[in-house]
Amino acid sequence: MADGDMSLLFEPLTIAGTTFRNRVWLAPMCQYSATDGLPNDWHLAHLGARAAGGFGLVLTEATAVSPEGRISPQDVGLWDDEQEAAWRRITDLIHGSGAAAGVQLAHAGRKASTYRPWAPVRGSVPADEGGWPTVAPTALAFGDYAEPAELDSDQIAGIVADFVSSAIRADAAGFDVIEIHAAHGYLIHQFLSPLSNLRTDAYGGDLRGRSRLLLEIVDGITAVRGEKPLFVRLSATDWTDGGWDVVQSTDLARTLREHGVQLIDVSTGGNVVGAQIPVRPGYQVPFARQIGQGAGILTGAVGLLTEPAEVEAVLADGSADAVLLGRAALRDPSWPQRAAHVLGVPADKIPYPAQYTRGAW
Repeated sequence: MADGDMSLLFEPLTIAGTTFRNRVWLAPMCQYSATDGLPNDWHLAHLGARAAGGFGLVLTEATAVSPEGRISPQDVGLWDDEQEAAWRRITDLIHGSGAAAGVQLAHAGRKASTYRPWAPVRGSVPADEGGWPTVAPTALAFGDYAEPAELDSDQIAGIVADFVSSAIRADAAGFDVIEIHAAHGYLIHQFLSPLSNLRTDAYGGDLRGRSRLLLEIVDGITAVRGEKPLFVRLSATDWTDGGWDVVQSTDLARTLREHGVQLIDVSTGGNVVGAQIPVRPGYQVPFARQIGQGAGILTGAVGLLTEPAEVEAVLADGSADAVLLGRAALRDPSWPQRAAHVLGVPADKIPYPAQYTRGAW
């Protein structure tokens, strides 16, 4: 416990002028429940429940910066006025429960235009079912997905512009934090990894070239937002020899810090079919520790963390500065409130909204 009466998990954290009431945050988790990119009542209820449940930061699912950037036809987006207004309704609810609101901006690249997980079929969605052609740094398909077209320099510039435009809309929609999705085998990760980026121009080759797209997006967003919280989610490793790894991730994180990024949300994998991943509780935490200490930057840890004591330990041993919960938060929207009771947090410090304060005693 910190100061004898407060767990580290429930200590506030201030980043770039935004104070998060605690360090247990909702991880981005796709809901595959939108029409034409519009968040709806499902998203309002899903995200609002976690804000009321005590999370310090509520991050949206991967939110596409263009129609072609969606993972599935049912993904949310932030590329037009109607979506911006719909998100504003949700951020107002999140703020009303005392949480900060964050949006994860994304482009799926070669993993776009796919069926949502509970569809009876898998793979790429054909055009007659609402699918679209995909793009990537190199014309290499992901597994049995459709082969993508290789992006040219003008198209790359257009994608950078899409991220910047969506970032402007995110501010207007009331989001406190922007997280750039550069993990899990989606477009930016495809550029980072030498296994999916075989380009020989300025956007390929060495680490500097493969990182160029991400750095252009970061610079474009900081130019329009200033020093507001900007996070990047990285997959620290491809779990495959010759691929993206934690050494490159740490070097990149150091550069991202110099470009104005304040926190790296550390995950792994997603870019290689059949990668052998040693999945177990906390298996990704050491990567957060290595990147944070090696790059001198704040990190968030993820990865099958479920119990309050193990989450507290991640902070206590200095492995990360915040912990993001996914599956555990799906099972328990009020996980932070339950954890606060388990960890012995004083009742008046447990993150209950006013309507629920009787539950603290």
